[in-house]
Amino acid sequence: MRRPVTNLRWLWLSLGVLVADQLTKWAALAGLAYARPVEILPFFNLTLLYNTGAAFSFLADHDGWQRWFFVFLAVVIVAALLAWLFFVAIPDCRIKAGIAAIIGGAVGNVIDRVAYGHVVDFLDFHWAGWHWPAFNIADAAITIGVILIIWAELRPQRQPSASDDRR
Repeated sequence: MRRPVTNLRWLWLSLGVLVADQLTKWAALAGLAYARPVEILPFFNLTLLYNTGAAFSFLADHDGWQRWFFVFLAVVIVAALLAWLFFVAIPDCRIKAGIAAIIGGAVGNVIDRVAYGHVVDFLDFHWAGWHWPAFNIADAAITIGVILIIWAELRPQRQPSASDDRR
């Protein structure tokens, strides 16, 4: 089994997610008018929106305390995930990639909350008048990261046995 510190190599993925997230949010802020959809495909718009809450605008209608609560929560989660990468030998690349994606996405949304007081969302999928809540690259990375970890836990990789080594 590899030493846990080699898991930290996966932080390149976190950095990639963070850079892609911040660049696309910058482009959305620079190129889109707030709440004015730009149709890209019949089921997809670019729509600049601000989310002061969490997923699906959870707690968005509160007085503002949620901004710092979500910053604190994200920092704690990122610290726990970094500790997992640093101290635990993780043989499954899906888990390492999932952790790295979640870290990059969480940091991207923390930057928004600290800099703007809200998260910048702009990806708007819709069908037959029904809109999925707008989201961003960071949100997508967090979702994909969670899916990778769940997939790895539900469908573990087969570990080579001693009999496999003799072949």
